[in-house]
Amino acid sequence: MSSHPENRLKDSASPYLRSAAHQPIDWHEWGDSAFARAASEDKPILLDIGAVWCHWCHVIDRESYENSEIAKIINEHFVAVKVDRDERPDVDARYQSAVSAISGQGGWPLTGFLLPDGKPFFGGTYFPPEDQMGRPGFRRVLLAVADSYKNKRSELVRAADHLADVVAQAEVFTGARGEFDRGVVNAQIASVTQQFDIKNGGFGRAPKFPHSSAMDLVLERYQQTKEKHLLAMVETTLEKMARGGVYDQLAGGFHRYSVDERWLVPHFEKMSYDNSELLRNYVHGWRVTQNPFLRETAESIIGWVNEVLSDQQKGGFYASQDADYSLDDDGDYFTWTLGELRSSLSPDEARVMELYYDVEAHGEMHHNPAKNVLWIARNPEDIAKLLGVNETSVRLMVAKCKGKMLAARLPRPTPFVDKTMYVSWNAMFVSAYLEAARVLEGSMSENCRAFGLKTLERMLKEVWSESRGFGHRIGGPALDGSIDDQVFGVLALLDAYEATLEPRYFAAAQKTMDLAIARYADAEGGGFFDRPSDAAPMGGLDVRRKPFQDSPTPGANSVAAIALIRMHAFTGDARYHDFAQKTLEAFAGIAPQYGMFAATYGLAAILFANHPMQVVITGHADDPVAKALEDAAHGVYRFGKSVLRLRPGTLPTNFAGALKETLPHLPAEKAMAVVCWGQTCLPPTSDPAQLAAMLQNGAVGAAGS
Repeated sequence: MSSHPENRLKDSASPYLRSAAHQPIDWHEWGDSAFARAASEDKPILLDIGAVWCHWCHVIDRESYENSEIAKIINEHFVAVKVDRDERPDVDARYQSAVSAISGQGGWPLTGFLLPDGKPFFGGTYFPPEDQMGRPGFRRVLLAVADSYKNKRSELVRAADHLADVVAQAEVFTGARGEFDRGVVNAQIASVTQQFDIKNGGFGRAPKFPHSSAMDLVLERYQQTKEKHLLAMVETTLEKMARGGVYDQLAGGFHRYSVDERWLVPHFEKMSYDNSELLRNYVHGWRVTQNPFLRETAESIIGWVNEVLSDQQKGGFYASQDADYSLDDDGDYFTWTLGELRSSLSPDEARVMELYYDVEAHGEMHHNPAKNVLWIARNPEDIAKLLGVNETSVRLMVAKCKGKMLAARLPRPTPFVDKTMYVSWNAMFVSAYLEAARVLEGSMSENCRAFGLKTLERMLKEVWSESRGFGHRIGGPALDGSIDDQVFGVLALLDAYEATLEPRYFAAAQKTMDLAIARYADAEGGGFFDRPSDAAPMGGLDVRRKPFQDSPTPGANSVAAIALIRMHAFTGDARYHDFAQKTLEAFAGIAPQYGMFAATYGLAAILFANHPMQVVITGHADDPVAKALEDAAHGVYRFGKSVLRLRPGTLPTNFAGALKETLPHLPAEKAMAVVCWGQTCLPPTSDPAQLAAMLQNGAVGAAGS
C-alpha cells in the first residue's frame, strides 16, 4: 500500500475507483475536466477501464499503478483516467471496440492511449510492469507512447482518425439492414447445434461461458418441433454446469465462466447478470423436463442471492461478488484442501464427500496444487456401491455435510460484494424472480414475488422519471440511463403487470417504451442507440452505437424488439409493431452470422413471427379449477407467453386484438382459460390438460393466424 496521499478518486461512488484512491497516480474520473487538462497541458490520456470483480485489474493496479517509478512516468507524461466498466458501459463499449480493432482482443483491464480529444490511437489489455510472457512491459510502452506523442504526432492523429472511423462503421452496423426473415432462427439453431459440446455440455471450447439466450432459443425451438436432440442439448448443459465447479456447490450461484471445457475450474467472480439469466434457464428447464435437479439448482441460486447479493430490507440486487479477497489468492474462499475438508467433517463423512466432490491431495488449482474445486464427481448411488452402504444414508449424509462445509467456509476471509445496484441488472433479476415465483411452490414462490415487486418499487421511486425513464444506478450520484436500463425496465414492468394486473405498472412500462423510442431510437435506420439523443458528448470517440451482440448480457436491440412486440400485443398500437419490425430489419443482414451470440435476436424473431401467446384465466380467487388452470398455464414454457389472472370485477381496459373482442363474452365468475395470439383465439377451456396441450402446440396455431 502506498503512502501517497489519497487522490481524487477517494470520493467516487464506484468501489472500483475508490480502491485506487491510495495510488500515487493523479487519477481523474471520466469527464470534461480530464479532457480539458489534457488539452491545456498538451498530454495524451492514459485510460484504464476495469471492474472491482476483475482479478487482472487488481494485478495491474498492484504491479504498475502502485509502483512509484511507473506512477512518476504516468504523472509526468499523461493525464490518467480510470473508468468502472459497470458504471460506464457506454465508455467501455466504445473503447473495447477500438482496442479490439488495434490488438485483436479486448477485455479487462482495458488500457487505452488517447489524444486529448478522446480519440484512441493505441491500446491493449493487461501489460506486465516489465517485458514478460511475450508482452511488452508497461514501463516501456508508456515511454514509447510518450515519445511518439512528442515526435510523431501527425502519425498518431492519422491513426486515431482512421480508428474512429472504423469504430463508427462497426458500431452502427452499416450495411446490416435487410428484410426480416424468420428463417434466421434456422441458421442460429444450426450454429448452436454445431458448437454444442456433446460430452461436456455447453457451446464452444474453453474458456466456456453460459449462453443463456441460446439455451432459451433451443428450448423454445424444442417446444415447437419436439426434436429430442434439442432438449438433450439444454438439459445436458444445465446438468453439467450445475454439477461443475463453475457452480458454487455449497452456497449456490454461478461463477462467471469456466477456464476449461468441463466446467470444472472457474473464474470465481459471481455476476448479477449471469445469475439472473441462469435462474431463468433452470426454471425453464424444470418446466419442460420436470427434472428435480434443475428445480433444486434454481432454488439454490435464489437462496444465495437472498443471502449475499441483495438488500432484503429495502429491495434491490447487488452487482457482483469478487473472485478473490486479496491478490495473493485465487478462489481460496471457494476451494478446499483435503486437510480442510477432513477437519470440518468426521472420518466417515469426509470419505463420502471426498468421493462426492473429488477432493484429493492434489487438486485442480495450478497456483496452489493442494486446492480442490468442488464438483459433483459421483452420484450417491455410486458412492453407496463403492462403500457398501445404503444409498439413502449417503444422500442424507451429503446434504448434512454440505451444511457443515458451508459453516466451515463462512469464517474464511470473504471476497468483496459490490453493493452498487444497476437498473438493467436489477430489472433482469426482477423478471427472473417473478418468473420463478410462478412455477416454484410455497414460501419460496411468495418470497420471490414479494422481493421482485419490492425491488421494482424501489427502482420506480428512486431512479425513474416521467421525462427520462430509468437512470443507470440506484443510489449514489445520478447516472444517465442506457437503452439497456430502459428496455429491461420495460420487461420487468410488464412482468409485474402480468403478475398483479396493477395498471400503474403497465402505464410506467408504456411511458418508458415511448421515451425509449423518442430518446434512443434511430427513426430512419431502425434500432436503438445505447445513449439518448441528448446525452452529453463523449469526447473524440462520440460514435453512435447500436448494441446488438449478446455479450455479456442479452443484446439491447433484440431486447427492445421483444419489449415492443409484447407492448403491441397488449395495446394493438401499430407504432410498436412497426418499430419492432424496423429494429429487426436493422440487423437482419448480419444476424445469421452472429449465431448463438445473437440468440436473443432469434427469440425476438420467433415472437414477431408467431405473436406472443396470451392466456387469460377467469374465476373467483378461491376457485380450485381456476388455480389448476393457472398452474397448467405457468407449467408450460413458451417464450414471451403472458398469463393474466382475472377475477370478477377486474377486467382491464388495455387489451387489444382478439382478446379485446373475446373477454367481454366470458363469464368472469366461471373458471375458464382462453389462449390468444394476435387476432386469433382458441375456444375457451376449463380443462387444465387441454390448456397445457394448447400451449404446447401453440406454434401451429400462431403460425396459421
